[in-house]
Amino acid sequence: MKALTVGSAMIDTIAIIESDRIERMSMLNAETSFLLLEEGRKTEALEISTHCGGGGVNAAVAMARLGVDVAALVKLGRDARAELILARLTDEGISPLWAIRDAHAPTGASVLISSHERNAAVFTFRGANTHLAPEDLDDEAFAVDLVYVSGLSNESADCFPAIIDKAKAHGALVAGNPGVRQLSARGSAFQESLTQIDILAINRREADSLVASLVAKFGECGPALPLNAGETPPALVARGLVSGGFEMTLAAFFGALRKLGARYVVITDGRSGAFLCNKGHIIFCPALDAEVAGTAGAGDAFVATFAAFIALGRPNEVALEAAALNAASVVAHVDTQTGLMTREAIEKRIGGGIDFHLRRWAL
Repeated sequence: MKALTVGSAMIDTIAIIESDRIERMSMLNAETSFLLLEEGRKTEALEISTHCGGGGVNAAVAMARLGVDVAALVKLGRDARAELILARLTDEGISPLWAIRDAHAPTGASVLISSHERNAAVFTFRGANTHLAPEDLDDEAFAVDLVYVSGLSNESADCFPAIIDKAKAHGALVAGNPGVRQLSARGSAFQESLTQIDILAINRREADSLVASLVAKFGECGPALPLNAGETPPALVARGLVSGGFEMTLAAFFGALRKLGARYVVITDGRSGAFLCNKGHIIFCPALDAEVAGTAGAGDAFVATFAAFIALGRPNEVALEAAALNAASVVAHVDTQTGLMTREAIEKRIGGGIDFHLRRWAL
């Protein structure tokens, strides 16, 4: 199978800070917390390391380790950071043919500050990642079986409809994993492309950002998923999707996106698991237990693995289980790629009798 990933390429600098050296403030009436850094003072770190990352590269590495013949369409500068990323692509067996060099913008970079629960705060410089242009989208790049599009921003996000059109013109299965900035600033273009997106994958925050526009089309609230007496529902089933004073049940949210054209809709909810809606059914897969070293890259691993297994013709349940395994493996490491598993290792774990505790509902 051949695949193309389109998205960001970054150099991540990760600082691990002991919990007693940095203060954390959690909001009692919200689902947010903040790390507090003292100005004018050095803070000792347990470790500071540098790694390749970015949604487009993370997805490409995940697929390469699954045995997929994959290329990455990313935009890099002409700098040392770009050379590190190109070397990583080569080392992982990923084709750099569509890695574009920009003479006017440096390669993207991020700084991650990780402490307490290891859910890092991220400072992002997007650089060349924002400058993807229509002329960068060579038709030949899209002659593949699977096109995976991660989050795009600024000028690059304007290319999203053209990327989808080119992928479908070649008959590719299209998986989209857009970021919240893309969904909020370019929501109309995104929704118009849903008829051509086979797999839509978003996290809970990104799902929340769609609620207001979906309520305008389909109405608020909606039916609840049935539960057995005394059954504890998954967190997102109980909470639903919420934004700007509008609310939708999970069933109503999935139903709306399916009506707009997406074949598979995936919502990831971190440690609270993930949901899949396809062909009138919702499947919930809890997150697997893991000692968390860093949460960055878990979403990329989950979605890239799910998309690859679906493209390989595997059943929905197996694709979900494989995605959960790979995401759990990634969070056991501080960076986004070290923990990515091979297909052989994933298949062995699935065949080893793990009970994933999947739950199903008819939509």
